[in-house]
Amino acid sequence: MDLSGPIHDFLLVFLGLGLIFGGLGVVLLTNPIYSAFSLGFVLVCISLFYILSNSHFVAAAQLLIYVGAINVLILFSVMFMNGPEYSKGFNLWAVGNGVTSLVSISIFVLLITFISDTTWYGIIWTTRANQILEQDLINTGQQIGIHLSTDFFLPFEFISIILLVALIGAITVAREP
Repeated sequence: MDLSGPIHDFLLVFLGLGLIFGGLGVVLLTNPIYSAFSLGFVLVCISLFYILSNSHFVAAAQLLIYVGAINVLILFSVMFMNGPEYSKGFNLWAVGNGVTSLVSISIFVLLITFISDTTWYGIIWTTRANQILEQDLINTGQQIGIHLSTDFFLPFEFISIILLVALIGAITVAREP
């Protein structure tokens, strides 16, 4: 989108706050249905970030795949859970929670370390003129495929592993004991 500077900055801050509060809602809300809706809100905010960076195809794929399929699957599995039976054996703190906290904190520290060590001068926001020139050289679909299989291979695979773990967790939570 070609927006003026202050409007673009406002939308970035607004969507960033939406991501932060939505992520906190996913983690902190006790009702799993509200957590799933909060996850849908986070995924929509990510899609809007893609629209702001002129990546309309990735934004549409985000909406169709993650919000339209995966989040709906998680919502259905959460709704099929038996709520009162699930919360009977609730412990405030268990060994698994400590291991999960340790892994989460270590991943967070690693991400902060990698982000602070990255040189950001090579990252360019795509403008309208660059999009027109790129469309002349390579078809957009081919270009996305080339970038996903070369430049963004590791992040793409890492996201797929995270989604697989989330789906296995949703299925485990939805199973009756």
